[in-house]
Amino acid sequence: MYENNFPSKRYARTLSFLKKHIAPKSPILDLGVDNPFSKIMREQGYQVENTHGEDLDMDFSQVSSSEAEVVTAFEIFEHLIAPFNVLSAIPANKLVASIPLRLWFSSAYQSKTDPWDRHYHEFEDWQFDWLLDKAGWEIKDREKWTNPVKKIGFRPLLRRFTPRYYIVYAERKKPNP
Repeated sequence: MYENNFPSKRYARTLSFLKKHIAPKSPILDLGVDNPFSKIMREQGYQVENTHGEDLDMDFSQVSSSEAEVVTAFEIFEHLIAPFNVLSAIPANKLVASIPLRLWFSSAYQSKTDPWDRHYHEFEDWQFDWLLDKAGWEIKDREKWTNPVKKIGFRPLLRRFTPRYYIVYAERKKPNP
């Protein structure tokens, strides 16, 4: 499908999960700047608007004022110091979000060249579930998948069996009467 694209497995799995829960033509606010996956969503018929690079720990005005029916957040929450705040501010009733899972055999990602491209959090699945619950979301579906690499060694072997990505579909909890 995305043969010449490095994250092809992740994109294919993410798109399949999105299509399972969100109908094309749905207005989506995608957290993060315009990116290759935003383009893929548009090609599939979704109406996608992205945030503009603002610090979502400090400024979630675009998120809270959005009229999109769905918010997507693909590998963004691990970069935030306080993802609870933006998750709580989302007015949409549907959320599709993915994160890289914490791997016990590998330290958190930190770019050597870009000071902003770092993972403040790498969650275990239960931690992300708990965060979503506390922020007012109810998980309706979830999936995990591995991310094997074409290298030889102990860590590459572990990556064949250890899930690296976690994706959820959640809906805003109904307030108690």
